[in-house]
Amino acid sequence: MEIEQNKIEQLQIRTYESREQLGQDAGEMVSKKIQELQRHKDYVYIIFASAPSQNEFLETLVKDTIIDWEKVVAFHMDEYIGLDLAHPQSFGYFLKENLFDKVPIHDVHYIQGDSGNIERECERYEQLLRTHPVDIVCMGIGENTHIAFNDPHVADFNDPYWVKIVDLDDKSRQQQVNDGCFNSFDEVPTHAITLTVPALLQGKFLYCMVPGENKAKAVYQTLYEGIDARYPSTILRKHQNAHLFIDKDSAQYLHEPL
Repeated sequence: MEIEQNKIEQLQIRTYESREQLGQDAGEMVSKKIQELQRHKDYVYIIFASAPSQNEFLETLVKDTIIDWEKVVAFHMDEYIGLDLAHPQSFGYFLKENLFDKVPIHDVHYIQGDSGNIERECERYEQLLRTHPVDIVCMGIGENTHIAFNDPHVADFNDPYWVKIVDLDDKSRQQQVNDGCFNSFDEVPTHAITLTVPALLQGKFLYCMVPGENKAKAVYQTLYEGIDARYPSTILRKHQNAHLFIDKDSAQYLHEPL
């Protein structure tokens, strides 16, 4: 497997010929880190992202026979308000179908997007995260450089909250259509619960999988814009243990001007 490696500030960057290679190598790296942590921890706490960009990575984890899933506790990073876990477009459902139902995982803490009291649900989930410090964050980057659902207009690098309610910008909602998650823009919910930027960055090890030409501009901005909440993913360059996995399609602007 041919891999181009680079580093910008603190962010380690790995570029692959294909998204299949990206997903396989990212999955193997995360598996090794889980195994390493399990040698001296009762449980490894992991946050997972829900998006088609994670498919190949999640497939690699599912096929892994070495991870002791009974010593893994999982969280996810965002959820639409108004969708329950059984709704096919919910992020909890995506992870349940693509990972959690396929491995003997110890426990999964789902964000309840259909809660009757969304503010209280944010408080409940934040308390879970503060009680169980996260070891690993497996994430992506949106077309507008969002991380989780921290779109540029709501992202706050010094957010006092770890979980909050946000309204989604049009680019985020359109991306859900581009990804095939919804048939039309009007079907995409307008609000969500998201882990904030500080909540994601408190993870000890960050693995960010970003394949595909639709993400090429966002990858360029992540690496070369100033570190600013207008480009939320730029903050990854400040994390001490962050890895960015890109393929030749998402890396296309790195070798030619935008």
